[in-house]
Amino acid sequence: MAFSKIERRAKIKTRIRGKVSGTQERPRMTVFRSNKQIYVQLVNDAEGRTLASKSSKDLSEFKGTKCEQAAEVGKLIASAAQAAGITTVVFDRNGYLYHGRVKQLADAAREAGLKF
Repeated sequence: MAFSKIERRAKIKTRIRGKVSGTQERPRMTVFRSNKQIYVQLVNDAEGRTLASKSSKDLSEFKGTKCEQAAEVGKLIASAAQAAGITTVVFDRNGYLYHGRVKQLADAAREAGLKF
């Protein structure tokens, strides 16, 4: 039985969310990728609260490819996390392949000081 792209991602996402959950000390860093933008949030699943969020929409003057924008968003979320006193996170790729923009964002966040 063939799944559509949306059904396939939903199935992977459900499997990941069964294993990954965030706490106050180690929140879940979740990524959403649309065709034009990339969004990232730090979520405390125990309380159901978003601790910090950044997106490529926050890059007002930045011009570059979508991969370069994702890397900048990774740096932004790392600095926002450090400002909130967060040093380690659990990475949730949200059903996307760890490739391209998702990988660029994760690598930039690691370089900026987040541990996961």
